[in-house]
Amino acid sequence: MSIQKTFALVLGLVLLLVGVLGFINNSLVGNEGYFGTNVYQDVLHLIAGAFGVYVGTKGEGRGYNLSLGWIGILLGVLGFIPGIDEMLSSWLNINTHITVLHLVLGVLFLIVAYGTSRD
Repeated sequence: MSIQKTFALVLGLVLLLVGVLGFINNSLVGNEGYFGTNVYQDVLHLIAGAFGVYVGTKGEGRGYNLSLGWIGILLGVLGFIPGIDEMLSSWLNINTHITVLHLVLGVLFLIVAYGTSRD
C-alpha cells in the first residue's frame, strides 16, 4: 500500500471517529470546547472519513489528499476573515482553534500529496 493511500485511510478513520464522537459529545477536547462540533460538522466529518477509507482501500489516495489539503487551507484562511469567521462559527461551530487545525491539517495533506510518490 502506498503512502498516499495509507495516509488517506488513516485520516479517513480519524475523521470517521471524530464524526461519531461529535454526535456523542459536541465538545471533543476539554470542557471549554476547544474543538467543538455540531451536527453539520459531524456529518461532513463522516462523509470525508468514509471517502478516505474508501480511497485508502480501493481508490487513489493522492486525489483525496489534494482535495482535503486544499479544503483545509481554504477553511483555515476563511476562518480568519472577519464576517466569514462568524458565518463559519454559526453554521459549523468552527472557532479559532479549529481554524488553526484546518490550516495545519491542510498543509500536512498537501505535503503528503505533493511530497510522496503518486502510487
